[in-house]
Amino acid sequence: MTDVAVRELVLKVHSRCDLACDHCYVYRHADQSWRRMPPLISETTLRQVARRLSEYACEQQLGSLSVILHGGEPLLAGPARLRSICAELTRALAPTTDLDLHIHTNGVRLNRAHLEVFREFDVTVGLSLDGDRAANDRHRRDHRGRSSHERVVRGLELLRLPEYRHLFQGLLCTIDVANDPVLVHDALTGLDPPRIDYLLPHATWDAPPPPGRPGAATPYADWLLRVFDRWDEQGRPVPVRTFDSILSTLRGGPALTEALGLSHGGIAVVETDGTITRSDSLKIAYDGAPATGYDVFRHGFREFTERARTLDGRSGVSETCRRCPVLDTCGGGLYAHRYSTERAFDNPSVYCADLRALIEGVAERITERTLAPAVTSVGALRRARLSLDRVLLAGVNTKLTGSAGWDEVWSLLVRLDSDEATAPHLDAVISHPYLRPSLIRSWDGTADLPRFMAVATAAALRAGVEATLRWEQPSPLVPLPTLGTVRLSRPGRVEFRVAEGDFRVRGVDPVAGGPRGSSLTLQRWRPLVSLPLRHGLSLLIDDADPFRDCFSAAVTPLLDPGSLDAFRSRLGTAYGLLDEREPGWWESVNASAATTITPLAAGAGVQLGTCGGGALGVGIDFEPEEFVRELPRLGRKARLSALREVVDLHLPGSPAGRLLDLASEYVGKAARPSPEAGSARILAGRVLSELAGLPRHELTENGTYLADELRTEWTTLHD
Repeated sequence: MTDVAVRELVLKVHSRCDLACDHCYVYRHADQSWRRMPPLISETTLRQVARRLSEYACEQQLGSLSVILHGGEPLLAGPARLRSICAELTRALAPTTDLDLHIHTNGVRLNRAHLEVFREFDVTVGLSLDGDRAANDRHRRDHRGRSSHERVVRGLELLRLPEYRHLFQGLLCTIDVANDPVLVHDALTGLDPPRIDYLLPHATWDAPPPPGRPGAATPYADWLLRVFDRWDEQGRPVPVRTFDSILSTLRGGPALTEALGLSHGGIAVVETDGTITRSDSLKIAYDGAPATGYDVFRHGFREFTERARTLDGRSGVSETCRRCPVLDTCGGGLYAHRYSTERAFDNPSVYCADLRALIEGVAERITERTLAPAVTSVGALRRARLSLDRVLLAGVNTKLTGSAGWDEVWSLLVRLDSDEATAPHLDAVISHPYLRPSLIRSWDGTADLPRFMAVATAAALRAGVEATLRWEQPSPLVPLPTLGTVRLSRPGRVEFRVAEGDFRVRGVDPVAGGPRGSSLTLQRWRPLVSLPLRHGLSLLIDDADPFRDCFSAAVTPLLDPGSLDAFRSRLGTAYGLLDEREPGWWESVNASAATTITPLAAGAGVQLGTCGGGALGVGIDFEPEEFVRELPRLGRKARLSALREVVDLHLPGSPAGRLLDLASEYVGKAARPSPEAGSARILAGRVLSELAGLPRHELTENGTYLADELRTEWTTLHD
């Protein structure tokens, strides 16, 4: 049982609605508590909610808190009342936490007066619409049976105006399998929403969902997969939360919706009378299902979280779900959809078959099965990873286009890439392992302009190309990847002039208000050192890059010259031992592909980083014998990790991934002379047998190649 901090509050500001949707969980299901609620939240109740939230945010030290204005239909409260609600919440919470205000509406009454209030308080708007007019009007009609479609679209047109567009959060669509999925999706994407969320109609084992076409075992999965195919065909022009959540969890990321994944909770609901309840969706289960007995006048939200504890993760799902191969992605489905009178919530979702078919269908669609050269060739793997880095860098350019000075810098990078004499220098910089975190962050969020200006400077400097680069440097340290670190006298606007492998640094502007002539200057240039190896390769020793802290142990501060020389000398001894004991070790497909070694705190041993291939962390006090023993094991592990970045080895979510890891680990241990070699051979055999017993479609041709490679190696050891 876990207490889940409330990070999202659904605040009912009006308990009645101007539509009569026949699939509504508030009015058309088991719980009818809305009948006892005041239509409009009172000023007194609102002030108490705001006070309790402020107290809770302080107690929990919440960095942010979302409040969703809900109903019923919240727009029935009117623009003036909505403004006073937003003002009160902002007054109480803004000094304590970052308040994130949203409103969920059917959009029928949405007008400029509402939108001006929302613009004032930065309230984002989520709007319900089930597709084109025919699809929408199957369920979403008003109390006189009239269509709501035209009125909703009219409100949407206002929301999409330039002055309000930033407030548009997205569209929510409840699925009806009687509607054509492609027509529904095209109608929604035609409205250019920032996001779409497809919702399964609320149902339980006692009140099952409407059936699909005769003979369809998984009608809801079939419907959603047709939408997925259309979305994919369009180039995924708009985020779709259900699909994005599945794609995220299949690759080991977090769930993005309450309806999927193993983490639930974090949501509280306050009704118009001040009662605090659990998720609204529980109203479909039985009368009183969301109730906790708490209210904002007698209780705080901390008491609520203690009362409304949830069984989270694997412990919170049924035994059937715990045995299911898609559990990590499905999470048992929406909690409310598991209910039955006989077993309460100890069931799989009533949509169990559909959820599994949907997840497995998406997994199959995103899996490339053809054997890739990267699996059979070390050089091809290196090229594939470099290609990925280039794709990520192109994403950086998309984010930074138009930023001060960047367009000229991108032209410089393109010029370096176009010349076969300079392209390898650009490749060396963008494949530096400690640049990878910045590349990935740029893909998903914002790009760090100073970081990539320094990247371009390093590439030009390595290539010996003349260039002048200017940018606003936020710190006095400027790391030039693969080369070293520049220390400036202060942060400020800086200019790097590169020519023939040398550079000059100066401040573009004097310090504002400083002494006459005061300017930013170069204080120190500290180059990185390298360790040449006998087989022609060279390893970079990087103890300076600010993004090198990606190991399970702490990195060392900058080493003094004596300590750096001693560390480099010890590494040379270790690689010398490796050359003696395993001549030609570097030609193995599982050889360590490390390009950069970073000294770690004493006792850290030898370990891989989490920042991407090529990074190896080594404790400052490591023993060469330990290094020789560990490097082959880490080389195997790094190869598998690198392959997963560029090819599909198995269906996402398949146990084949874990089994390949174990087989590689045990075969590697069995190949090394040690007391544990015998037991490792036995364990490797068991894992390989388990791997062979999986359904054939679980492994791609790439995964099958690796499994066969491991089996051949194990057979050789066994003989």
